[in-house]
Amino acid sequence: MENTRQEVDLAEVLEVAAEAGHILLENGAEISRVEDIMSRIASHFGVDSGSFFVLSNGIFTTGSVDKVRQGGGQAQTYANVEFIPIRGIQLSKVIAVNRLSYDIAYGVCSLEQARERLHLIRLSAPKPNWEQILGSALGAAGFCAVFGGGWLDCAAAFAVGALLYAFILFVSSRYLSKIVGGVCNALLATFLCLLFHRIGFGESLSNMIIGSIMPLVPGVPFVNGVRDLANSDYIAGLTRLTDAMLGFVCIALGVAFSFMLDGWCFGGMVVLQGMSVNPATAGLLTQTVAAFVGTLAFADLFGVPRAQYLTAGLIGAVGWCLYLVLVRYLAVSPVISVILASVLICVLARFAAIGHKCPAQVFLLCGIFPLVPGAGIFWCTYYLVSGRLAASLTSGFGAAKAAVAIVLGIILAMELPQRLFSGHDRRKKHSVH
Repeated sequence: MENTRQEVDLAEVLEVAAEAGHILLENGAEISRVEDIMSRIASHFGVDSGSFFVLSNGIFTTGSVDKVRQGGGQAQTYANVEFIPIRGIQLSKVIAVNRLSYDIAYGVCSLEQARERLHLIRLSAPKPNWEQILGSALGAAGFCAVFGGGWLDCAAAFAVGALLYAFILFVSSRYLSKIVGGVCNALLATFLCLLFHRIGFGESLSNMIIGSIMPLVPGVPFVNGVRDLANSDYIAGLTRLTDAMLGFVCIALGVAFSFMLDGWCFGGMVVLQGMSVNPATAGLLTQTVAAFVGTLAFADLFGVPRAQYLTAGLIGAVGWCLYLVLVRYLAVSPVISVILASVLICVLARFAAIGHKCPAQVFLLCGIFPLVPGAGIFWCTYYLVSGRLAASLTSGFGAAKAAVAIVLGIILAMELPQRLFSGHDRRKKHSVH
């Protein structure tokens, strides 16, 4: 169908564009995507699309028509400011709005139809509670194995992950503030792991805790902050990275409080000797499968459509497999290995976005999780609480290096020109990277 512009009211056009931006921003889209989609919607209907200013939690919308309306004789102008709080992540809504914007651009969706579709997208229900709880349990168990836990440790992490997310859904997200809830979530997960360890269910307490707290890691604001900085959206990027840092601090505080509470109850803090790797789960194949399960679980927690589960899991597994091969068999330093693995994950995400006709962000957010330095965060906190400052600084510095390596890998991969991924096939323009 030919792309035909309609003579429509300026305010209605920009209201629809702003509604699309609102849904995108509150469900985990990066700033550049929000601005691009709002501009695409507005420009199709003949409205100036150069006056959208998007922050991490707000949208400023202004605009004017590019010609005087036939009946009115005067140009129209519009301005609106909207505050959008940072909430949960539902990437299925990001995909739906992204596809809607292209339907509008191709002329197959009118303004009224767009308004109705946006209303349905906003009302679409998240994944059922049981599926999110199962996703958290599988993610905790999978990443417990990834970081060196044995089968019994994974079973304990599975149980803790399920109980943790039930607490998040029914208590933390409903009645607690973001900071207090973040601390309580980490405290509960760590305390449950300590309880399992005390009764003899599980061998490696550290790996149980690391796996159990992975569903709490703020990977979405971290990755989006990096992408915003790479796109020169410095205010939004720094805001999201600050939000991610706050999440890490809440996890650290929860872990620390749990160890102190356990030590007070039992007359002394549990002594851990350092990171251990169980031979039963250390094999390359087992590690790859564990990374696949963990990544797929996060696709569920982030509200990714089920059609993208398999691809997201495979991308995470391939990236982790490359990291292990580089470190174990080629003696490449961990930092360089993280950079190269991050580049591969980002490149695969961009290719997958073409095939699935959805944003690469969907696969990148999930696939990068096996490389997130969850173990470094735990050990930095544990050593600090136990009074070993030098070891705490060493672990914290290692975690910071891994985080910077992920940032560099993503930036390098995003600098590759889009034509390498989409070629000249115009039929695949539904993907926005």
